[in-house]
Amino acid sequence: MYLKRKIDRILEEWKASPDRKPLIIKGARQVGKTRSVRHFAEKEYKSIVEINFFEEPKYNVIVRDGYSADDIIRNITLLDPRKKIIPGETLIFFDEIQKFPDICTSFKFFRQDGRYDVIASGSLLGTSYNEIESISVGSKIDKEMKSMDFEEFLWANGYSEKNIEEILTHMVEGCPFSDAEMTAFGHIFMDYAITGGMPEIVDMYITNGHFGGVYDAQQQIVNDYREDVRKYVTGLDQARILNVFDKIPVQLAKDNKKFQLSKVKSGARFKDYWGCIDWLDTAGVINICYCLNTPELPIKGNYDEKKYKLYYCDTGLLVSQLDEEAQEDLRVNQNLGVYKGAMYENLAGEALVKQGYDLYYYKRKDSTLEEDFFIRSRDDLIPVEIKAGNNVSRSLRELIKSEKYPDIHYGIKFISGNIGHENNIYTFPLFCLFLLKRYLKKGIR
Repeated sequence: MYLKRKIDRILEEWKASPDRKPLIIKGARQVGKTRSVRHFAEKEYKSIVEINFFEEPKYNVIVRDGYSADDIIRNITLLDPRKKIIPGETLIFFDEIQKFPDICTSFKFFRQDGRYDVIASGSLLGTSYNEIESISVGSKIDKEMKSMDFEEFLWANGYSEKNIEEILTHMVEGCPFSDAEMTAFGHIFMDYAITGGMPEIVDMYITNGHFGGVYDAQQQIVNDYREDVRKYVTGLDQARILNVFDKIPVQLAKDNKKFQLSKVKSGARFKDYWGCIDWLDTAGVINICYCLNTPELPIKGNYDEKKYKLYYCDTGLLVSQLDEEAQEDLRVNQNLGVYKGAMYENLAGEALVKQGYDLYYYKRKDSTLEEDFFIRSRDDLIPVEIKAGNNVSRSLRELIKSEKYPDIHYGIKFISGNIGHENNIYTFPLFCLFLLKRYLKKGIR
């Protein structure tokens, strides 16, 4: 079963452009890049030529006679005469190009030739993307793909665009959801938290109608991530990257969720580990949330690069790394204890990143004021608070009321409860997180 993805529309728009360049789809392992490209190609082209440089390293020789379209096509058909390449009707799909970045040199020539469409993709592409960028600058288009967001999860479960528009209308008009709506969307949001957005796992959950097999599949993806570190990184950095990745769930479970290198290894220094954290971020495996120096505009440059929280790119993968009791508690909707805040924060960070936001938080040095996230509109800095319940938001109220923070005029809080508005705090259920950007475009009333 193919699961509808947002990349589908991007691929269609790319195909409709008369001057389309070769397209590179970047993203972490298992987010659905290959499946989406194949689905698109089967609808749009008479002939599809797929070359996977990881599974078929023999194709590394296709550039030995040159990088022109004719040179490469001739060598492809020499290696496999069954591949049919029809001018004007063929998509050439280079997959796992991180194993052979030199192929990107040909993109300039494919673009000049114009007879064949080219899409390229690769898992953990960011790890070798500097090399790819240097040899294909100006000759390609980049698009990033992540695991499924909650909207895509709703599509997969049979909800329509109309259903999603109704959720947004509730938010814009400030109209509380009915008990039936709260129950239905609350339950499916919790299912999303458990499964995460990896399409293989979502497909398994929908097909089976239960969580059987989900945990094992999540564990396999995490193990594949670890194996990729071993493949693409050598020396001391390999162990450092794995240590950072493995310590994220434990550190998120603390009251102070700031990532502490001293908890990774005694005596660990920022300069020794920052490249490892950047590697995981570039690879699409984690999301970094930086601490603002002060809650004011502009955000860019107004943060401390040595103070940050780390989140998993996919909350389902985070849940799979919690202790077994916490996983079982979540699946039967019981108390998660120390992990509850970690899961909800990770969900929020993931939702913000998938809407195109960078992640920032703030904690005052005296620890009396702390806010989970900050985003900005055209004119305002907006604090965003995540609550498992509906506790009093003292920090949020202070940020809004204090004259010390002139860029903050209102705040947004996501809770387990219903819609509300009081003291310039707009409150929404957690399942509305994926619509925050669209809500802000409609304007605060």
